[in-house]
Amino acid sequence: MSARDTTSATVTSPAATALTATFTQPLRGTDMVETFTVIRGELGAPHLSVLPVLGDRGPQAEPLARTSAMLDSLYADRQPHGWRITSVPGKDSRAARHVLHSDLNIMADVIGHESNVDRGPVLTSIVGPITLAAGVHVHNGEKLQSDHGARRELLQSWCSGVAEFIGDMARNTEGRGVVVHLDESELQRVLDGTIPTASGYRTLRAIGRQEVRNALTDAVAACRDAGAVEVAINTGRAEPRWARDIGADAAVVVPPSSSVHEWEPLAALVETGQKLWFPVVPVTGRAAIRDIVDVIARPWRDLGMAPDALLGSRVLPVAELERLTPPELPGALRRCTDVAGALTETCNNG
Repeated sequence: MSARDTTSATVTSPAATALTATFTQPLRGTDMVETFTVIRGELGAPHLSVLPVLGDRGPQAEPLARTSAMLDSLYADRQPHGWRITSVPGKDSRAARHVLHSDLNIMADVIGHESNVDRGPVLTSIVGPITLAAGVHVHNGEKLQSDHGARRELLQSWCSGVAEFIGDMARNTEGRGVVVHLDESELQRVLDGTIPTASGYRTLRAIGRQEVRNALTDAVAACRDAGAVEVAINTGRAEPRWARDIGADAAVVVPPSSSVHEWEPLAALVETGQKLWFPVVPVTGRAAIRDIVDVIARPWRDLGMAPDALLGSRVLPVAELERLTPPELPGALRRCTDVAGALTETCNNG
């Protein structure tokens, strides 16, 4: 399959007959063994468990450093202004890679002790190449996004390194499969040219849509060629149709709240085979399950769409998940699976 081919068939999810739960945010805490064990227990099949990001372990475990640790022949060291990409490994890059490899080993150990219970595939969240370029720096201290040659080199390194990481992760899941979530939350600001320079006094020039589309298409293809069974992308404020245009399987979308007509682009995506991931579940407060379900089911029904067209989509917690303490995590994940179950029942009953 060509890296530019965006017409490939959508991967069939083993959970295509239900709405399922997962999450993509970093978590609090420092104990990966305990956290991953809890996640596997609460988000067993048909739901989607997660190899989490635990940023409390230090800057080497934060999302930018974690993804930089996957790069092939490029490294990241920590400067006062942020993470800088270099061609020479240093103590910061070695620390980030150590954490990443340790997490893979922990994942394998936990899965290996599951007594042959298949709890389904594992999700990993990776900062996409466009958002990564907007967040890291080059040798002169400026954002990497400002340098066309550096962007090209970063993309090549990202595709090669991430593919190796996904391959390692797939082997460590003992055949259960890997799902990839690409964080491209800065996509719209990159396209608009509103990413600030390192000094903060100016903004970086926008990157052309064709370059961005080619880069993201290559990124999705690299994940799929490495064995990912599903690739979802969060495009932030950018249009969710980017997911379809670059060949991803699913788009992470905040449910529109003002008008049923704002759901029409989402319905169009579903009609072309895309799946939707909805960060809709509040894990604090007392919102009723039925009220959460109605946030999705009611406008979908008012639009005249078949309820069962949503089967195969996923529900996610809203950002409050990042504020929860480790003891609060199991209840929050159960709330997500409860919402997924209620939505599945609603969709199957029409």
